[in-house]
Amino acid sequence: MTESSDRYPLPEIAGLPEDIRSTILEVQEKAGFVPNVFLKFARRPAEFRAFFAYHDALMLREGKLTKAEKEMIVVATSAANGCLYCVVAHGAILRVYAKNPRVADQVATNYNKAEISPRQRAILDFALTVALDSENLSEADFLALREHGFDDEDAWDIGAIAAFFALSNRMANLSGMMPNDEFYLMGRLPREKKPA
Repeated sequence: MTESSDRYPLPEIAGLPEDIRSTILEVQEKAGFVPNVFLKFARRPAEFRAFFAYHDALMLREGKLTKAEKEMIVVATSAANGCLYCVVAHGAILRVYAKNPRVADQVATNYNKAEISPRQRAILDFALTVALDSENLSEADFLALREHGFDDEDAWDIGAIAAFFALSNRMANLSGMMPNDEFYLMGRLPREKKPA
C-alpha cells in the first residue's frame, strides 16, 4: 500500500467503530485491499458515514447513466481538479466497467480526443461545466444534454456526481491521500481467474 507521510495518518482498522470496521473489511474482501479513501475518512466516523452514504446514493442510483459513464465523470472532473487519488482510483474502476484499458487515461488527459461516444462527450461537457464554471450554467447546457436523451433529472445526476467529487478531490488533496498501488494495474491486464 502506498502511504504518504502526511499530517493525517491512516487509523488502525481494529480501533474503528464496528459499523465502519465492518464496511472496510467488506471492501477488503471484495477488492483484495483497502482503498486509502476508506481509511482516511474513517478518522472521523460521522464524516465517513455521511461521505459514503452520499457516494452510494449517487453512484449506485439506477438511471440513464451507466456505471462506466459515472466513473468517466469522476475521472474527467478529478483530472480538472488536480486530484491524483481520484484519477488513479476511479480510472481503475472505469477501465474495469468499460472493459477498455485505454479509456481512463484518455478521459483524464483530454476527453475530447478519447475513444468515447458523442453521448459520453456531452455528459462530460456538462460535468466539467458544473465542476469548473457552475455559475455560468445556462439553458444551453441542459439543451445539449437533451439532444442525447437526457432530462433534468439526468442533468442532476451528472451535476451531483461532479459536485460530490469536487469535495472528494479537495479532501484527498488536503489530506495527502495517495492512490493504493493496486489501482495502477486494475483493468489494464486480463483478470486472473480464481481456482475452482
